[in-house]
Formats: sequence, C-alpha cells, structure tokens
Amino acid sequence: MRPRIRDASEKLRSNRTSFDDGDGEGKFHRKHPPPLKAMLSRWRKWMVLVAAIWIQASTGTNFDFSAYSSHLKSVLGISQVRLNYLAVASDLGKAFGWSSGIALGYFPLSVVLFAAATMGFVGYGVQWLVITNIITLPYSLVFLCCLLAGLSICWFNTACFILCIGHFPTNRALALSLTVSFNGISAALYSLAFNAINPSSSNLYLLLNSLVPLIVSFAALFPVLTKPSMDPVPDNESRRHDSHVFAIMNVLAVITSFHLLLSSSSAHVVASARLHFLGAVFLLVFPLCAPLLVYARDYFLPAINIRFNHDSSGYVMLNIDELKTNKAGYEHSGTGNQKNVKDGNVVRLGDEHSFRLLISRLEFWLYYVAYFCGGTIGLVYSNNLGQIAQSLGQSSTTLVTIYSSFSFFGRLLSAAPDFMHKRLHLTRTGWFAIALLPTPIAFFLLAVSTSQVTALQTSTALIGLSSGFIFAAAVSITSDLFGPNSVGVNHNILITNIPIGSLLYGFIAASIYEANASPEIRPVVSDSVVCIGRDCYFKTFLFWGFLSLLGLISSLFLYMRTKPVYHRLEQDRVSVTSSSCKELDPF
Repeated sequence: MRPRIRDASEKLRSNRTSFDDGDGEGKFHRKHPPPLKAMLSRWRKWMVLVAAIWIQASTGTNFDFSAYSSHLKSVLGISQVRLNYLAVASDLGKAFGWSSGIALGYFPLSVVLFAAATMGFVGYGVQWLVITNIITLPYSLVFLCCLLAGLSICWFNTACFILCIGHFPTNRALALSLTVSFNGISAALYSLAFNAINPSSSNLYLLLNSLVPLIVSFAALFPVLTKPSMDPVPDNESRRHDSHVFAIMNVLAVITSFHLLLSSSSAHVVASARLHFLGAVFLLVFPLCAPLLVYARDYFLPAINIRFNHDSSGYVMLNIDELKTNKAGYEHSGTGNQKNVKDGNVVRLGDEHSFRLLISRLEFWLYYVAYFCGGTIGLVYSNNLGQIAQSLGQSSTTLVTIYSSFSFFGRLLSAAPDFMHKRLHLTRTGWFAIALLPTPIAFFLLAVSTSQVTALQTSTALIGLSSGFIFAAAVSITSDLFGPNSVGVNHNILITNIPIGSLLYGFIAASIYEANASPEIRPVVSDSVVCIGRDCYFKTFLFWGFLSLLGLISSLFLYMRTKPVYHRLEQDRVSVTSSSCKELDPF
C-alpha cells in the first residue's frame, strides 16, 4: 500500500508543476496565486473561530466565583453550607444544558446566543444589585439567579460547539480544543479587568460577569451569522493552510496565557494592570490577522512552498459522510460488525448514540465516573478557593489567577493528540488518563505539606492544569465515542455529573469547614462563620485525593476498552487516504 501512495503522491506533484524544454532548459512554472476573493471567503470561517474564542474567553464566569464568594457570604449573612448551595446552583444550570440543544432545533444559532447572554445579564446583574445593597432579595431568589447564570454558560458553550463543528468538520477537534481553552482564562481576564478598574471592590466581578458576555455577543454577531461552507472535503492545499493557521493561533494562545500569568505579579498597581489588560485585549483580537498572514504569503509569494507535515488529527480526518460510507461498508461486508453495532456491543467512533443507547454503554459510565472524580473535583476546588485562601491567610485573587492560567495551559495541551499523533500513538482516552494523574498528587501534597504558601500555589497549578485538560478534551472524546452530530446533547448529559459532584463534594467540604471553626478561633462576620487554620480543609483534601484516585482508575479502564476502537478508526483513515490517492492518479 505504501509504494502506491508514494507513486500517487509523486504523480500528483508532477501534475502541479511542468517544465519547458523548448530552450533546452527546464523552466519551472510556478502556481498561480489563489484569487483574493477566495482568500477572503476562507477568512470568514476563521472569523467564526475567533468569535467563538471571544465568547469562550468572556463566558467562563463560574471560575471567578471564589473571588467574590466571601463578600457575598458576608452580605447575605449565610453559612458556608448555604454558600456552597449557591455554587451548586451555578453548576446545576449545566444539568439543564440539554435545553440548548432543543432550542437549536427551533431557533437560529444567533437567537440561542443572545438568549444565553440575556440569562447571564439577568442572573449576574441581579446578584450585583444584591451584593451592592441596592436591592434586598431572599436567599431562594439569589439561588435562582445563580442557576440562571450557570445555565447561560452552558448555552454559550453549546453555541460555540456548533460553530466549530459546522465550520471545521475535518478539524473539529483542533477547533474545539482551541476555543474551549480560552474558557479557562476568563477568571484571569476578569481579575485583570478588576484590578485595572477598581481593585478595592470585589462586587465588580459580578458587574463584569453580567455585561461583558452581552457586549461580546454583539461583537460576534456577524461571524455567528456566517453560514458554513458547502464545499466538499478540502484539498491538500486548504489543509496545509488550516494547519498553518491553527499552529499560529496555538502559539498566540500560549503567549496570551503567559501574559496573563505574568501580569498577576503586578496586578496590584492600577496603571500596570490597565496596561496589561489592554495587552490581553490586543492578544485576543490579533488572531483575526493569523489567517490573513498565511493567505497573504501565498498570494504575494506563490513560489514559497513551506512543507508543513501536519495533517490535522488522526482521529477526525473523516467527515460525517465518510463515516457513514465506512459504516455502510461494514454492514455490507461478511463480518460480524453489523450485528454488533446494531446490538450496541461495539462502540465505533463517530457512530451516533441516542440517549437510550448512550446510557447502556459501559464506556459511558467509565467516562462519567472518571469525569465525576476528576474534572468535577477540580471545579469544586476552584469554587472553594476563596475560603481555602482565607483560612490559610493567602490572597484569593492570586490563586484564582494561577488556577485560571494553568487551566488554560491544560486546555491547550488537550490538542496534543492532534499535533503528536504521528510521533506518539496514544488515544484521546489515554491522554485523558494521564491528565487525571496530577489531581491526586496535588490533594495529597496539600494534606501533608507544611509549607502552606508553596504547596497551595503548586497544588492549585496542578489541579488547574489537570481539570483544564479534562474540560477541553472531554468534548472531543464525547464526539469520538458517541457521534459528532449528537455531541451537543450527549456532552450535556455527561456534564450532569458536575452539579451532582458540586453538591456532594461541596457539602462535605462545607461541613468539615464549619465543624473546625471552633468558638476559640472563628471570627464572626455578620451571621456567617469563618474558619481559620490548616484543619479547615485537611480532611477535605484527603477525601478529594482518594476520590480522584478512583477517577484515575476508571479512566485507565476506559482507555483499555476504547484503544481497539481508536485503532480501527486509524485503519479506516489510512484506507480512505489510500483510496483518495488512487483516485487522484490519472493513470
């Protein structure tokens, strides 16, 4: 098979070039530059990706809860357990995330986007009115506002998933991992804006959470209205362009994360914070230029041929039609795959799963437990960062920035299966298992370490790195295992574990927190109790550490069960590539 592919590739290259023997010298005729109109048409789909990046960067508002939770607790005069219920309410909104998929069946994507923005505007806006003492509301209504705000985040995420899958069918994993990565920098971005505007008022976080996503939705309206291209599977030239642009955007993402991480050290100076904030905004806008740079190079310098040997993901090279073709081929072959697929005994990547088939899969429940005992624990840890920092006498703003920045790094690393596929043959579920490893290490380090400052910052970075990878990789894994067309609904079913875990883990943490707030060491602010000391979260860290070990074990079982499936998909991809080369061979 390999010699045939090589011969087809050589003939294809020979068709792209010619030699003029009229004067006895071989003159190489260069390719004509692509039409400017075609380049602008391609640029529109990258506008959509950048718009999704903006939306994700502005809507990870649940990650900055710990920055204002202590103030909210004081204003409402509630216990740590009741404060935990507010965090649960925000996560509980994800349990209703499936409603966004239903809404997309009846309304345009732009309507769903602005519905999400409106829910966030009301949910966070009312909380801001409460925390600034402009209005007074009962606890139950504040709970509903948190629920509405959490639901808005899920609707935003669904809108971004649909944008990426619709406009990048052959590179959806790269597009998803890149856009979801920016959701991790929201807390650091809002912290920078907070320090640039008024670092003395923590209620500013709620005002920013309310207004910024709505403003960004208006800015992203034109790209969102852009229809996906109806072109067939892109040729090699288009794939090369896409590879270049994705590489540039990932480099810009790394620069952005370093910028936000380094900015936290001088964030207490207002003038410096404003300068860093403007720099962050510039880095978010600059990706619009990345595709123009690539296309302009090919337009003005068509003789340059930089060989970029990256062919996107080995797991997502097949589009939906190809998957259907392969499935049909198996059904008409003499193998037993047809019966197994119908009976639900074999999971094939790309096969669409209904709700009933989804919950009947052992792989789904292994995946569910791994997420429940991995990424969800990291999210609950971030919700409790405010009280953890307060109990140990540390700055919550610094820890929020560290968690957010390393969560962003983790999300960027979720693209590793796509970029390193040729060098390291490891499935996405294998990377998922590796990503869970830092979480138990971090919690046990927090439990046994005597150096509070170093251990707290190091562990926060490890947990952020691990949970960030899980949050970003989970979308592609759900698409791989249970079908790309059903990812909007199936992924929302998966993340129902988040509100369950938030309630369970948060309640246990809050109970231990209040049990250790003895009358001798606890100051009282309004009617709320504050625990000071290492014992406030010691048992919680041990409990979370052992639970994350369970998640790691579950992820290893998931990896072993899905490894053959990824291998079969790789064989399908090679088969399709070989067939394409034969079709391109005119002889």
